[in-house]
Parts: sequence; C-alpha cells; structure tokens
Amino acid sequence: MSLDGKLALVTGGGRGIGKAIALKLASQGADVIVNFFRHRESAAETAREIEALGVKAETIRANVGDPAKIDEMFDTIESKFGRLDILISNAASGVGRPVMEVDTKAWEWTMDINARALLLFTQRAAKLMEGRGGKVVSISSLGSLYVLPNYTVVGVSKAALEALTRYLAIELASQNICVNTVAASAVETDALKFYFKEGLANASHYLTPAGRMVSPEDVANVVAFLCSEEAFMIRGQTVVVDGGTSVGLFAAAGKGGE
Repeated sequence: MSLDGKLALVTGGGRGIGKAIALKLASQGADVIVNFFRHRESAAETAREIEALGVKAETIRANVGDPAKIDEMFDTIESKFGRLDILISNAASGVGRPVMEVDTKAWEWTMDINARALLLFTQRAAKLMEGRGGKVVSISSLGSLYVLPNYTVVGVSKAALEALTRYLAIELASQNICVNTVAASAVETDALKFYFKEGLANASHYLTPAGRMVSPEDVANVVAFLCSEEAFMIRGQTVVVDGGTSVGLFAAAGKGGE
C-alpha cells in the first residue's frame, strides 16, 4: 500500500490511537496534519517523529467540540494546502457515568465531540477532496453495540457515529469519497484508565481469543488499509478490530461459569 503524495488530517493525532494512525500513514508516504487541543508537546513530538520518516508534518490546535474552531482549522488547511486526501476522525471524549446519572451537559459534550464533529469535518473535507476523491475513517468502539459499565453516553455517541458513517458513505460515493469506521475493543492507551477500572483491562486479556489486548498499532494498520486504493470497494462499513472479543463473548462467559 502506498499513500505517497497524500495529505492526511488526524484529529487527536498527538497521542494514543491517533498518534499510531498518524505514524502509520506517514510510513506509507502521506504528509500528516496532527490536530490537538490540550497536549501541544505531545503533538509536536508526534510531528517530529513523522518528519523523521521523510514526510511533512503540521500541527493545528482546535477544539473539535466547537464548530467555530473546526471551521478555523479547515480554513487553515484550505489556505495553506488547498486540498485534503484523507480525514481521520479520531479525537474523542466523554463522561463515564451510569445512565441514570447522565445530565444534559455530559450528553451534549460527548455527542458533539464524538459524533457531530464527524459530520462537520466531512462537510468541510469533502470540498477539499472535490474532483480527486478521498478517504474518511472514524474511530468507534464496541460500546456502540455492547453495553459496558459507565459507558452510556460514549456508547450512544459511537452508535451515532457509525450510523452517520453509513449515510455519508452513500451520499459521498458519487464524489469518489470512501467513508468507513473502525471499531476497537479495549485498547492499551491512557484513555482506557479514564473510563474503566484496572480490572476490566485485565479481564480483556482473558476475553480476547487472540491472547492479548488490542494495541494502537492494530487499529492503525486497519485504518491505513481503508485509506488505500485496495479498499476502494469498502464503503459505509464498521470494521471491528478486537482480537475476536465480540464473537467470543458467549464462549468466554461459558468458561467463566465452569
């Protein structure tokens, strides 16, 4: 797979899954714009690592929960580059609470960053991809389908993200823009500790038939494939990266009851 000459935007690209994706795309030849909000030095370090791979890197600060800041980010990309080939909607946030403790502030914050942002990103990105086509990949999780403790708002926002992916894929197909989502199970990042106690992380080793947790690089490998021409006929799909966790849930539950 080659992404030589492509320009990619990775939101939340300075750390965790986003960083792994940014580095993977760069290793395939793409120049990468690393979006960040709070962690400037992490984004700068990621940019340095990207440039060490022989491609170009930029960092852009923007709160993707704010439509005005999203517009500013894309205005910068348009004025500086005049195009965009790959959009990775990775930045995410949320509030870990039981469903009966979810308030409107937590709901709106999570939905805006995790779901609405993809809509606003793609509306702007599609204009920069016009005439050449492009790739849009967002990052979801198994919480969109399976009920996880204290994951209500995030899970619902990821379900909305996956539904939006299907609508975008159909409407943008005529412009040769491929839109897909990658849904991962628990991934070994700092964000995992924020949402779940250590016990769940340990349990996922047992629940994953592959024998280990999913790594950021596992997710990045699939994202890079979806950004390649080899994935041209994959549209509107949610590709699961979980080491068999979701298909092995009942088997694992049965073993636990023995």
